[in-house]
Amino acid sequence: MTSGRLAAARADLERLQAAHPQNAVAPRLLAEVAARAGDLGEAEALLRRALALDPAFADARINLASLLLQQNRFADALGEIDQINAPSRDRDRLARLRAAALTRLGRHAEAIATYREALVATPSDPQLQLSLGHLLKAIGDRAGAIACYRTALAIKPGFGAGWWGLANLKVHVFDDADIAAMQHAVETAPLEDALRINFALGKAFEDRGDAAAAFAHYAAGNQARAEQQPYAPGKLEAICRASRALFTPAFLAAHASAAGDAEGPIFIVGMPRSGSTLVEQILASHPSVEGLSELPYIPAMAVSLEQESLGPGKRAQTYPQCLKDVPRERLDRLAAFYLERVDAHRRTTRPWFIDKMPNNWLHVGLMAMILPGARIIDVRRHPLACGLSNFKQHFASGQEYSYGLEQFGHYYRCYGEMMRHWDEVRPGAVERVIYEHLVADPDAEIRRLLAALGLRFDPACLAPHAATRVVATPSAEQVRQPISAAATEHWRAFEPWLGPLKSALGPVLDDWTH
Repeated sequence: MTSGRLAAARADLERLQAAHPQNAVAPRLLAEVAARAGDLGEAEALLRRALALDPAFADARINLASLLLQQNRFADALGEIDQINAPSRDRDRLARLRAAALTRLGRHAEAIATYREALVATPSDPQLQLSLGHLLKAIGDRAGAIACYRTALAIKPGFGAGWWGLANLKVHVFDDADIAAMQHAVETAPLEDALRINFALGKAFEDRGDAAAAFAHYAAGNQARAEQQPYAPGKLEAICRASRALFTPAFLAAHASAAGDAEGPIFIVGMPRSGSTLVEQILASHPSVEGLSELPYIPAMAVSLEQESLGPGKRAQTYPQCLKDVPRERLDRLAAFYLERVDAHRRTTRPWFIDKMPNNWLHVGLMAMILPGARIIDVRRHPLACGLSNFKQHFASGQEYSYGLEQFGHYYRCYGEMMRHWDEVRPGAVERVIYEHLVADPDAEIRRLLAALGLRFDPACLAPHAATRVVATPSAEQVRQPISAAATEHWRAFEPWLGPLKSALGPVLDDWTH
């Protein structure tokens, strides 16, 4: 809906609300207009007004739960969902919302049960089968996941997400019939299905040793996604440039919360597909550490702080410049807010927890301000291996740099420059793990990492594949195998096509471990 149509709809609904102030429908519809305009705060206030007028208004409460999920307020969303007595037509939607909230909170068994209940009522829904498959993969039930993906494909043979679900297991091998079915479907499927099938076909041909065919399919999938979500290198460069100027030793010393050196967060940052899930799995095998996977709160906090600085009467400053004027009391509240949100994900009383959001490398300064005692680990992998792995991975959104080798090279270069900055201004504050070193000599590297974190050695860390924890990243099946260096050279089969990546990396390619 265009801005003009949104404004017209808002005016009509405001007249309706003025004429019928006790009617809950108008504020609920106004909330939808506000949400489409990007004003989530106003949308929430309007939905709460509708529910104050009519607490049994199921549509308004469903809308509120969806809005809270969108804002990463998972526990709040679940609280709203559990109050809804929805009519039968909304039961399926409600089940999806509840399962989504439970999943994001790490309550996977309850989410699986919710999906299974929904499938009893709607067994022929491929999306429900897919969602259940993803959860079964996360808990380590590979056979169950495959069965769900296969069922989804039996219902909808051209279902690209189903084919990619099988490929994204990383250990599943497609047979001749699968490849023929995908080749037929990719020619006629809608764009969203076709691009996913291209990624799956890339995996199928790579497994057969046909690098040329594999790369062609990976390239086709990435090109389609890049046209939808173009990469903006200038914006990233501006943030990195401003971060290097802002975050000096003096600034950090003067702008830090009172969170101090208390036990708590271990942040794992770096590039996706760098080995970060393996490092988390190793550390989460330690009896003092709980792995929480990828939490959204630090990036969301950065967005919120920028929006606050752009409000009426404020000195408009984009991120990270907006951090210059944040008082210490506000930093204390942000630290408390972060830890409170994390508590909803905790399932143990272990003193340390891991927040493994790779792209948090861009927010090391913010993390140092609100949680100065947090441990930060930078997991790094050879840029050609990492770049190719990102190119092969279908990211639906949020990783625009991964849709082209040149774009990835630029992004990796910016990341490397920022990590060098942190080495200079906070020497030793960021512990670096080189993936190739880790898999070549796991005993020595794991002992070194534990010592750097102040953790005593525990032999369980040498066998992370034996851990039974939930793993929701694409590397889930890979980290359930013993540590191996077998995959470190796989990128060489694709080296003839990596010229754009090499050129974009420039000198970083020769000095990528520092």
